[in-house]
Amino acid sequence: MAIKKSKGVNDSEQFLADLCERTFLKLWSYPNPYKDDGHELCDLLAVFEKHVFIFFDRDKNLDHTSEKDPQVLWDRWKRNVIDAQIKTAHGAERYIASGRLIYLDGKRQVLFPLNIDVNNMVVHKIIVAHGARVACEHSSVTNIYGSLAIQYSNSTTDNLTSPLFHIYIDKNNPVHVFDSFNLPILLNELDTVVDFTNYLNAKLDAIRNLGCLSYCGEEDLLAHYFTNFDENSKCHFIRTKDFSYDAVMIGEGEWSDFSKSQTYQNTKTANKVSYLWDEIIQNTCQYKLDGKLLGDDDVFNERSAIHEMAKESRFVRRNLANRMVNAINKFPDTVNALTTFLTFTTSFYPDKGYVFLQLWAIPSICENSEYREKRQTFLEIACGSAKNKFPNLKTVIGIAIDAPKHAEKNAEDFIVMDCESWSDEQKSYYQELNKDCGFFKDTTPINSFRSTEFVSSK
Repeated sequence: MAIKKSKGVNDSEQFLADLCERTFLKLWSYPNPYKDDGHELCDLLAVFEKHVFIFFDRDKNLDHTSEKDPQVLWDRWKRNVIDAQIKTAHGAERYIASGRLIYLDGKRQVLFPLNIDVNNMVVHKIIVAHGARVACEHSSVTNIYGSLAIQYSNSTTDNLTSPLFHIYIDKNNPVHVFDSFNLPILLNELDTVVDFTNYLNAKLDAIRNLGCLSYCGEEDLLAHYFTNFDENSKCHFIRTKDFSYDAVMIGEGEWSDFSKSQTYQNTKTANKVSYLWDEIIQNTCQYKLDGKLLGDDDVFNERSAIHEMAKESRFVRRNLANRMVNAINKFPDTVNALTTFLTFTTSFYPDKGYVFLQLWAIPSICENSEYREKRQTFLEIACGSAKNKFPNLKTVIGIAIDAPKHAEKNAEDFIVMDCESWSDEQKSYYQELNKDCGFFKDTTPINSFRSTEFVSSK
């Protein structure tokens, strides 16, 4: 059955929907969901595994040309755009936690397609505030981008008289506040659900463990996050390495300096190839939404191949896509009636690997109605053989395509093999099947990650 998604009600919501569809991908991001009483739950709801992202988008111009007291205008704007949305976001979290139904349409005919485990969910409440950027820029010559300043600390009041363009947020019940300038930066730089989640988790960890976290703009906090990396945990972090400090303040201009660096530019260039990975996922997601996906189409299942592929970060996607492109280029120029070429590569997760299988067959074979089934069988044998070759693997994801070097058009087959438990019978079964295929001979390319996330200047 086809699934019709909202595109957003107004321009700013449509912009948010487009950004989130690239970050969370088509299957995990839904604009304008509804509650069981027919009222909107939020402006966009994204769910991936236990993480629930609730977005609220508000666009209201703050007039910087008015002769009225700027403080009065700011307080009114903040109450309407920030404070009211924060209260609504807390209410939306309570609604979801209650387990009540969520719909994709106001008529309440199409249920929200993703499962939410209300007992284990981690909720991220995100307010997107438009309309203050120009006024903020005009308020100070030192303000680079017109971003809202944010401070998380202990709070017992509504801060109705907060300084101009400063937002105080209770650290004990945090929300995230983005604005017109830094929303696209956050969702373009952290454009996988893993990268975005890791950033929010690092931020929440800093909020919990610091008495005060303050920054001039969300983009500056992002630059701080990117430039701080712990080699032991292999994670970026927010705060100082000296944990004796109870407060961290990120100054104006961190993002400006970082985004102009050669390392940043080199990394953006290196990441271009990674969007091949996104394209494969998005195409399959669109087939599902259109009701045209063939075969085992339970892609909403957290153990589906598409779901597993979506769990990779931008850095890992870059490596995976590079190896896929290299494998395509290495496919033999001279082919037989049926030619296969297998590539195996690791994931970020040490117990997970990818099998990339290319096939080419003469027309009399590939036009046969049983060809697709045979290709899927080859892929299953390759995945089982990968487990036999690398016993540490608990999950093997298989991707099979007709070799692009020779095929004019293509379609993908996917398989996810859960092989944490692997009996002697299974091992023998795939060993026997692989005798004719010959997968994972000594000449099979085996890859591991050697590059780094940020590409420094040479």
